[in-house]
Amino acid sequence: MTAKKDKLTIIIAGLVIGVIAAALVYFGNPKNMGFCIACFLRDTSGALGLHKAPPVQYIRPEIIGIVLGSLAMALGKKEFQAKGGSAPMTRFVLAFCAMVGCLMFLGCPFRMILRIAGGDLNAIIGLVGFICGILVGVLFLKKGFTLKRTYKLPTAEGFVLPVMEVGIFALLIAAPAFIMFTEPEVGPGAMHASVWLSLGAGLVVGALAQRTRLCMVGGIRDTVLFKETRLLLGFIAILVAALITNLILGSVTGTPYFVLGFDAQPVAYNDGLWNFLGLFLVGFACCLLGGCPLRQLVLSGEGNTDSAVVVIGLMVGAAFCHNFGLASSGEGPTPYGKIAVILCIIVVAIIGCANTFRKAE
Repeated sequence: MTAKKDKLTIIIAGLVIGVIAAALVYFGNPKNMGFCIACFLRDTSGALGLHKAPPVQYIRPEIIGIVLGSLAMALGKKEFQAKGGSAPMTRFVLAFCAMVGCLMFLGCPFRMILRIAGGDLNAIIGLVGFICGILVGVLFLKKGFTLKRTYKLPTAEGFVLPVMEVGIFALLIAAPAFIMFTEPEVGPGAMHASVWLSLGAGLVVGALAQRTRLCMVGGIRDTVLFKETRLLLGFIAILVAALITNLILGSVTGTPYFVLGFDAQPVAYNDGLWNFLGLFLVGFACCLLGGCPLRQLVLSGEGNTDSAVVVIGLMVGAAFCHNFGLASSGEGPTPYGKIAVILCIIVVAIIGCANTFRKAE
């Protein structure tokens, strides 16, 4: 009975999150990008001056809301616990590699689902790559892959990233001259819902994701390892809700929110190989990390400093990609981006082997 209740809870949460994600596009976010953890961390990195790409610079309140929503739920449920110390630098490198894959595909696993809900068939190719990457990661898990245990830390350590997010939100509101914002019509960074609506949406998503342990990587991993589909049901619910919402919005407004096909999709390209490899890298790296980018944000709100390191690694990876021409665009992947994806797959494989077949310490 409890298992059925848990599945119903995560389905309801997924439906709510799917509606919110699609609605954010109606209120101003880029199409098929009501939520994208990778893209929003990239935009925030740009606004803070970590990269100089004018089209993608904006402090995204959704990211702040996810962390603080998770924090509030964790505190309310007495689940907040400061802990960390499980191979932080390895996690940083894995997160960096995962962001290279995200910006090759032009989206995280969350946006992959939203792109499918918007009719983008390129995202289905990405989904296949994502699943394959997770399956490779699962092979390492079955062989004993581990980043070793975490340790209990002083409570203040768990509040560091949430406090940082509050400070970043203050910068968004104050908008001092050193914070960079994309000019209107310049790029997706200029497309966003209102600050308070975005923050509220993030708070709800963060609270729901904390309550249900929502994770796309975990859903596929648990289905393969344990035949447990609870987490996977949550993302299926997001897909269904976002698809239905897109169809309703298109019908009501006359503006197409669902366009089926490969070509002319918003902030996307139709090179199947690199869509596949981009999300293959994301699935592989995130499986070893123990969760997708959304899950890492939620865990950081619960006081997990290892996940906070992953979030920082994602932001640094995003800045690196845009500073050195690795990130794709609607025109397709860059030559350096292709090289970076291959190198990162090799790095993740080396990390997998080193932490699976090493001698016991």
